[in-house]
Amino acid sequence: MSLHVAIIMDGNGRWAQRRGMPRSTGHVHGAKAVNGIVEAAAHAGIRTLTLYAFSSDNWGRPGVEVDALMRLLQRYLTTETRRCIEQGIRINVIGRRDRLRPSLVRAIENSERLTADCRRMDLRIAIDYSSQHSILEAARRAPRDGALSMEVFERLLADVDHSLADTGAVDLLIRTGGEQRLSDFLLWDCAYAELYFTDRLWPDFGEAELRAALDDYGRRHRRFGKVLAAAETG
Repeated sequence: MSLHVAIIMDGNGRWAQRRGMPRSTGHVHGAKAVNGIVEAAAHAGIRTLTLYAFSSDNWGRPGVEVDALMRLLQRYLTTETRRCIEQGIRINVIGRRDRLRPSLVRAIENSERLTADCRRMDLRIAIDYSSQHSILEAARRAPRDGALSMEVFERLLADVDHSLADTGAVDLLIRTGGEQRLSDFLLWDCAYAELYFTDRLWPDFGEAELRAALDDYGRRHRRFGKVLAAAETG
């Protein structure tokens, strides 16, 4: 199943609040859900998995919550890199790095270096990510002689995002937590993505829920703006 699946992991805070817990506890349980989904995605043969961990707009959250998220992200990279190596999973963190604490940037660079030769699945984690910012920055770097193709622009976009250049467009975008919007996530990459929304909060999203999303995707007919022939639609 050579797919690029992207997930907006929404609902950690609400999951915790419904249980009378601080929002930070929800993020801890959300990180545990990430471990299960990464393993399930690799087992399902997904080629690229992109997870929306921290958007640029998330800087507007309370400082205590932001600090907890940053520590959690750094801890995840530190503790899970070896497991990714064992499973053949290459880590790539996309988004801005100029506003991240130096210790987190070092953890990102170390994880990317150690997993660089892994080929089973690409795990992309979006941290301080804004698709609008990335597109604007790529446009700013574009050649001024008018020689701008889709391929050139996508390379510029990959450079801006610190992204692997061979991930391809998103095939399936999943959003948990009941909201139905893209929230500035992979706007370019999701031009023809199939969208799947679920009310399940992220800490409760497991292998069965991922399989349900993949099964739903498998029943869809992707036309990319064209009309399918009768034989193709069955």
